Amino acid sequence: MKSTVPGFTRKKSGSLTAAGALVALTLMAPPVAGAATGGAGPIPVFGEVAPATKLDLGAPDLPESRTVSTVAPGVTRTSISRGTATTALFWTAEVTIPSSDPKVSASALSSEPTARRVAAELVAAGFTARVERVVSPQLADAGGELGFRVRVGEFASREDAAATIAGVKAAGYAASAWYVGWDGDPASADQSRGPWNLQVLTIDPKEFDGEIAATFGPDLERRETTSQLAADAGAVAAVNGGFFVFDPAAGAEGDPAGVGVYSGQMLSEAVGDRPALVVDGKKARAGVERLSWEGTVSDGGSVLPLDGINRVPGLIRNCGGTPDDVVTSEPLHDVTCTDADEIVSFSPEFGATTPAGPGLEVVLDATGTVTAVNRSRGASVPAGGASIQAIGTDVQRLLELAKPGAHLGLTSELVAADGKEFEAGPGSHVLNGGPALIEDGKIGVTARRDGMVHDRNPGMFYGWAHKRNPRTIAGTDAAGRLVLVTVDGRQTGSLGLSLQESAQVAKSLGLTEAINLDGGGSTTMVVNGAVVNTPSNAGAAERPVGDALVVLPGREPAAH
Repeated sequence: MKSTVPGFTRKKSGSLTAAGALVALTLMAPPVAGAATGGAGPIPVFGEVAPATKLDLGAPDLPESRTVSTVAPGVTRTSISRGTATTALFWTAEVTIPSSDPKVSASALSSEPTARRVAAELVAAGFTARVERVVSPQLADAGGELGFRVRVGEFASREDAAATIAGVKAAGYAASAWYVGWDGDPASADQSRGPWNLQVLTIDPKEFDGEIAATFGPDLERRETTSQLAADAGAVAAVNGGFFVFDPAAGAEGDPAGVGVYSGQMLSEAVGDRPALVVDGKKARAGVERLSWEGTVSDGGSVLPLDGINRVPGLIRNCGGTPDDVVTSEPLHDVTCTDADEIVSFSPEFGATTPAGPGLEVVLDATGTVTAVNRSRGASVPAGGASIQAIGTDVQRLLELAKPGAHLGLTSELVAADGKEFEAGPGSHVLNGGPALIEDGKIGVTARRDGMVHDRNPGMFYGWAHKRNPRTIAGTDAAGRLVLVTVDGRQTGSLGLSLQESAQVAKSLGLTEAINLDGGGSTTMVVNGAVVNTPSNAGAAERPVGDALVVLPGREPAAH
């Protein structure tokens, strides 16, 4: 991917590239004797898709309607409904299959012998169990045959499946209710009928005289809804932003789980070199870049590497940190890696106080002068100043630098894959995301590179990438317009998208660069103060999120 984003400056020229490979197929395994199964359809092949007047989603003959409205000069909202509901789709009970390998998590996928053994046990217990082979679309670096799943029964509603799920549990296996329309199996004719509901926000920098900004609210460690963030910023529109810490056990709740730059301030480090949405807010231009991060603390002589910024030391959400992290230094989505020896810096934007606990905390004033050396962690960061926490063996290393009255310097840099540094201007914003969907005009979903494939948890890719979920997509088209998309999912009236389908939709909307942002229950679009999509949480309630991308109105003409 080539940088075309004003407001971010490379110190030296360079470019980023990624490979793409495009094949898709899905097959159904022969059923267990006496069990019901669906039929296999033709094997489709997905490749580059030319920009289309209709979405490349589901069967080509589906009805599709679009409603276009103007939000502000240069900002349009397009509501798209595609497909129709079909009674052929149903609820089922999907069985969680224990793994024979203690290093591999139990999941809905297993080997064929194990799946058939489990299904046979359930059939013997009186259930209509079936075994299905799952083959996923071939993405740039993942996909193909995933394994075998076991399902029980067909039901008209989630509630109707409850008794069977309880019975499966009594037979020794966990199970959950699942709507088969959310499978995303490309060869299924029934699943290809929809319906789908999308909201598309298009910002044309040639006509829009406002600004685009990323915002996290009063501080990093608290979550707010997208509509709250939009209202507080005075935005005419907004979408949810990047991934964030959801569970307090994984760090500071609300903290970005990846790179975060807000109005030119670097407030969260990158996850490996996962792609990010890079925005020049004042010019309303954007792009997608692969950015990594590095930081240091120095007394002018000795230099210590920073492990992170504005996060709980020892907890690295989505991994992608340093070589001594456990279980990996590579990106691993929805996993919290650990490191017993870390140095992490904090700015006042983190919150009222820094994370408390054992270790060392050094407080710096606005000049970088050490004003306090605390033998435990948890302090207020002075305005314009910083603090530095250390745990484990790094306590002594930091202590040797941090003498009262000493001057310490902190560096924090974004680096491209070619090693060239990026510098943020005052109107620059960066939101974390992944995987990449479209690169240089071509579909190229980098699920493994960006951590969505877990070798010890086959259910991760299956549930997160292969199955359909609510999605939030961001990208740019050939005209330089920023396009933000929300896709409702986990509803019988809107099926959501797999990652492959997300890329196809982005391509058919004309995007030449596109990235997946946080989705699921976070997926939200706000226009003129109202939530215009249907979030997947119970009762369509908004989920508080870590940050959001907001569209700020231009200045009104002066009165004469």
